[in-house]
Amino acid sequence: MSATDTLLDAVPHSPSSGIKALAKLGFAAIGVVYVLMGVLALLAAMGQQSGTRADKEEAVQHLQQLPGGSVLLGLIALGLLGYILWRFVQALRDTESKGTSLKGLSFRFWYVCSGLFYSGLAIYAAKLALNGHADEGGDAPKTLAATVLGWPGGDWLLMLAGVVTIFIGLYQAYRAFSGQLQSDVNERRLSTAEHRLVYRTAQVGVAARGIVVGIIGYFFVQAGQQSRAGAVGSTDEAFDFLAAMGQPVLAAVAAGLIAYGLYSLVQARYPILRGV
Repeated sequence: MSATDTLLDAVPHSPSSGIKALAKLGFAAIGVVYVLMGVLALLAAMGQQSGTRADKEEAVQHLQQLPGGSVLLGLIALGLLGYILWRFVQALRDTESKGTSLKGLSFRFWYVCSGLFYSGLAIYAAKLALNGHADEGGDAPKTLAATVLGWPGGDWLLMLAGVVTIFIGLYQAYRAFSGQLQSDVNERRLSTAEHRLVYRTAQVGVAARGIVVGIIGYFFVQAGQQSRAGAVGSTDEAFDFLAAMGQPVLAAVAAGLIAYGLYSLVQARYPILRGV
């Protein structure tokens, strides 16, 4: 028996009630973060938050200022950890029945990447909750890009990463308008009007998120073409890019991210967790 088979056998076919609870908390945590991030970007578009970053870490920092902020941060960290675990369960046990074809394995690999995407934020929130402070790590993408550029063919690797990221952003937009989002929420517990509202909110939110992801991918392509790590950007730089196109553009995408956050909160309340 291979090490992979041993690892798969160690994961239960049906996630426990604890994993289910953590997954729901994870959707809620992501929802809170995106709502706050969208609000910060919207305020910036309206000229109300000059000089304030509108990224995930800044959003989490605002929770620290609320009563019981440390508890809220701890719940966010726990929720994000739960989301990561749930994504790993999806990938390892193929709860979505994607199979072992190249396409199916690509989806399952994406589940792992989707979970790991929030690992840095989970650690950041946990440090804030425990210590009251944490290194922001805002230059992590640039540091990684600089490391890659030091490798043979590093510029091509950055461009490839950028193209893949752009593709992911485009796929998000495709998901938003292809009807795939219809099955992401348990509609049996919603009225027809409520489900329609949730679906439209999801379309706007997922499309807006896809735009931001696509812009980040563009930054990576530019960094590879220029062999310059400083060209890499994250969410905050993506908002700056949108602001350069006009405040209404930034405001529209910011409102979309708020919609994505609200949709994630609905997913937390009415999830579809296959295999449970």
